Amino acid sequence: MVRGVRGAITITEDTPEEIIRATQEMLTTLMDKNGFAVEDVVSAIFTVTPDITSEFPARSARLMGWTHVPLMCSQEIPVPGALPRCIRVLLHVNTDKSQAEVKHAYLRGAAVLRKDIAD
Repeated sequence: MVRGVRGAITITEDTPEEIIRATQEMLTTLMDKNGFAVEDVVSAIFTVTPDITSEFPARSARLMGWTHVPLMCSQEIPVPGALPRCIRVLLHVNTDKSQAEVKHAYLRGAAVLRKDIAD
């Protein structure tokens, strides 16, 4: 069964190092919370807010060994008042978990996006 696993995290500044560090924190948290391995990931779609331009979040996954996972990056819609400097991901993961058992992760400032399930 394939399930969607969502995550989001904010960064303090738009630097390649911060994007890589934050994205890896988010992906590691999602893997730990849900008990999946890289081989279980079908694909990943990353989005960033328009104020993030110095690095692709997908590069972070590649640096973690996600070499065979199809990855895509896109920009969020620039809605006025939206949370700034936010990286989001939608993972498609092979798992036996039900939708109710999947654990999403909204980290740092992104916790405001889903207060009901944020860490």
